[in-house]
Amino acid sequence: QVQLVESGGGLVQPGESLRLSCAASGFAFSHNAMNWYRQAPGMEREHVATISETADWTNYADFVKGRFTISRDNVKNTVYLQMNSLKSEDTAVYYCNVWVRSRDYWGQGTQVTVSS
Repeated sequence: QVQLVESGGGLVQPGESLRLSCAASGFAFSHNAMNWYRQAPGMEREHVATISETADWTNYADFVKGRFTISRDNVKNTVYLQMNSLKSEDTAVYYCNVWVRSRDYWGQGTQVTVSS
């Protein structure tokens, strides 16, 4: 069974940083690209970042503006999202995502709250 477990969220002030982690299991992690999405209250879920299976390339949403970095550890089967210079508009539940055998899998999400 594909399982994704996010962690690392919390409450921070604007300008501070967080690093999110997503522990993956139940599939060939190193053979799949991984994604981060987020969803704010009353808003649709939106794409944040993608990393290829070998970390050859990454893709970011424009609103990241160079502040976030996605990375992965294929030994630990974990994907990360380093979030710097956080803004209040970054407040959302952040989800790890993967496509496996043409199916979309999601973690439970981890709450990130940026507030002064």
